[in-house]
This record gives sequence, C-alpha cells and structure tokens, in this order.
Amino acid sequence: MSPRRVSENVVREVPLLRSQAPVGSAVQQLLDSGEVALPVIDDRERFAGVFGEREFLGALFPGYLKEIAYAGFVPKGLEEVFEKRAQCATDPIAEHMLTEHVDVGPDHSDLQVAETFIHHRVLITPVVDEGRVLGVITRTDFFRSLAASFRDSTA
Repeated sequence: MSPRRVSENVVREVPLLRSQAPVGSAVQQLLDSGEVALPVIDDRERFAGVFGEREFLGALFPGYLKEIAYAGFVPKGLEEVFEKRAQCATDPIAEHMLTEHVDVGPDHSDLQVAETFIHHRVLITPVVDEGRVLGVITRTDFFRSLAASFRDSTA
C-alpha cells in the first residue's frame, strides 16, 4: 500500500473555461464559482492553461504595468481604465491565460504539487490525465492539509 498523500483529499471539481470564451464571461464564471482561477480547455477539451485573478488583471490593465516599478502617476480612479480597456471584455481568454506547465498528473506526489506552487506562483494546480482536466488543487487547500499533517506529526 502506497503512503497517503496530503493532496489526495483536496482535489476538487471546478467549472472549465473554454479558450475562446470572452474575458467578460470568464470573469463572471470565476465570480460564480468562488474560485481564484479556473482551468482552460481548448476545442478538443484538452487542458490549455489557467485563467484567474492575475490573468484578468493583466487583461484589464495596460501591459506597461508589468514593466514599471512605481504606478503612483497612474490616475486613482478606474473609470478611465475601464473606458480605455473595455474591449478586453470581448477578447478571448486564450490571449490572456497562463500557458505555463502548471498541472500535475493523477499519480502526482505532494512534492510535485509543492514545487508547482513554489516555483510558478500559481493559485491552482490542475490535475490532468492524458490532457483531460480531472480537477484542481488550490494552494489554500493544499496549505491547510499540509499544515494539519505537519501539526499532527509533530504533536
């Protein structure tokens, strides 16, 4: 019998976003799901990336914000940003999603999950089997499970 993984009980099913879905509807699905990010699938229903809070911010705010160290000169109100970037609501999320390899397989180890959260700074790690999304592990759920196991083992 193999040792039990901390991450076993934290894989959850979530809605999947389609890569050609517009940013506006993807943001609504994020809000409706209560998740911070969701997996994106392509036309063949294969894992294609992740779209979440960070990707939405990248779609909404001008690209130069990634390059500057200080944004104090930017207007305080968002009305101007919303006006200038309103078209991003119709952009396909494929233009803004994270396409880095941030998934793990169904036989993943807890170390693989930890490495993904540490090195890629993502909020979810999709569990993918032969291109199909089985669910996700959220960083918060993994942390809580890991912390509880650590506490129990050192008590």
